[in-house]
Amino acid sequence: MDVFIEKCAGLDVHSKSIVACILKGKAGEEPYAETQTFGTMTKDLYKMLKWLEEHGITHIAMESTGIYWKPVYNILEDFFDITLANAQRIKNVPGRKTDIADSEWIAKLLRHGLIEKSFVPPEDIRNLRDLTRLRKKFISHLVSEKSRIQKVLQCSNIKLATVISDIFGVSGRKLLTKLVDNGYLDSDEIDESLHWRVKNKKDLIQDSLHGTLNQHQIFLIKQSWDHIKFLEKHIQEVEEQMDEILVHYEEEMKLLETIPGVKKNSAASIIAEIGVDMGQFPTAQHLASWAGVAPGNYESAGKRKSTKTTKGNPYIKTTLCEVAWALARKKNCILAAKHWSLSARRGSKKAIIATSHRLLRIIYCILINKEAYQEKLII
Repeated sequence: MDVFIEKCAGLDVHSKSIVACILKGKAGEEPYAETQTFGTMTKDLYKMLKWLEEHGITHIAMESTGIYWKPVYNILEDFFDITLANAQRIKNVPGRKTDIADSEWIAKLLRHGLIEKSFVPPEDIRNLRDLTRLRKKFISHLVSEKSRIQKVLQCSNIKLATVISDIFGVSGRKLLTKLVDNGYLDSDEIDESLHWRVKNKKDLIQDSLHGTLNQHQIFLIKQSWDHIKFLEKHIQEVEEQMDEILVHYEEEMKLLETIPGVKKNSAASIIAEIGVDMGQFPTAQHLASWAGVAPGNYESAGKRKSTKTTKGNPYIKTTLCEVAWALARKKNCILAAKHWSLSARRGSKKAIIATSHRLLRIIYCILINKEAYQEKLII
């Protein structure tokens, strides 16, 4: 086989150790091989860095093993061309599974150009990715706490949720705060808490607040209420950190927000997951496959058997599905019309994935051409 890289190394990364194998030699020659084992402490990583530099290594490959590759990547990325490999695509032949054999196998594949690089965004995009994922987790906890409060209220026969559409809106929050503090509300307190939009429901709200709320249930509501305020504060802090990074991507944010259903938070999540440099993906189809929204390709004996989507990035897939549901409710929108047309024939689940696929291809074109979305440019 042809030799593409004359000085390379393969790393087999674990939580406590890293096995590194270097291969040096020109094409047609038997390469010089040397293997060493290093720890994963920071001082050990710098020791490995020095060892690799002494041998003149230019390219490194390693598996994307959990999160253990990240500290190694962070330290070595400024010194070498690093290839992060999908573990499923570089499996060794059965019966040769040792750490030393794995590192040597990775080095050989890299030497002959047989490893495809995984997408690793720049540092600021990686930081944005951490923030958007953390925000999503906080919002999930926030929704859980709100559901828990509604459950306790229903158990105590307080029917506020049946009168006010959102008990965590302006009026609902004031009512809940006074209810937690006092355990009951009189007519004047209710009147002071109501927004003008729900003033006409005062009598219904007063009736809905007459229940069997006891001290135990008040305690449960108070714990969840304090946690909600805590989460909202931290979500705001996370969003402020996101805004500091997104200042450098204002153009891309504005372009993405021209797509129906895409708002600020959705655009931030899209940029965090796929970046803004579409040169990382040869085509829009490659990006769709990486995201897990492209139809599968399973054909045997001339028969196409399954089109089930492949596993991809779950975060971008979730964001695209949320955007797809949002645009499906848009009026006078071609994308929405295509979604409901497909939904009638194939079902809502397949329609959402197909719409997500179409959206991602549109996003790819927008980011690579730096042009705003237009209805006539539908793919």
